Amino acid sequence: MESHNNIEELLEKYFEATTTVAEEKKLRMYFEQDAVAAHLEQYRPMFNYFKQAKTVQYEQGNLRSEPIKPRRKLNFRWVSVAAAVVLSFGVYFGTDTYNNYQEQKQARLAYEQTKEALSLIAANFAKGTEKIAYLQEFEVAKQKVLNNENQ
Repeated sequence: MESHNNIEELLEKYFEATTTVAEEKKLRMYFEQDAVAAHLEQYRPMFNYFKQAKTVQYEQGNLRSEPIKPRRKLNFRWVSVAAAVVLSFGVYFGTDTYNNYQEQKQARLAYEQTKEALSLIAANFAKGTEKIAYLQEFEVAKQKVLNNENQ
């Protein structure tokens, strides 16, 4: 197998991230065997972990030790058709709702304007009623004067 010096050099290159795929394979094979130098024994769990981690998959809160299955592809043609249908319903019902909102807004505006106009008319009628009360007093006084003259 590989000499310990060669393995140490490969480890240095591995930690500097300059190894090739073939050199990393040599390192994995070295640490999988039983005869590993005592001073390199500390690296064995790391390479064993990498071997095991390839098969572990995280799925909805559970770790599974099964190979990762390829996902099913979505058929984008049907997704685009569904999106177009949803969009057309939204446009149709959205414009209907918007038109109803605009009609309600115009009706509310007309109601407020009519209410304001009627309040102005009521205020002018109130002023006119006050003036008629003065005319009534004037008429009473006029009648008294005329009655005094006729007597």
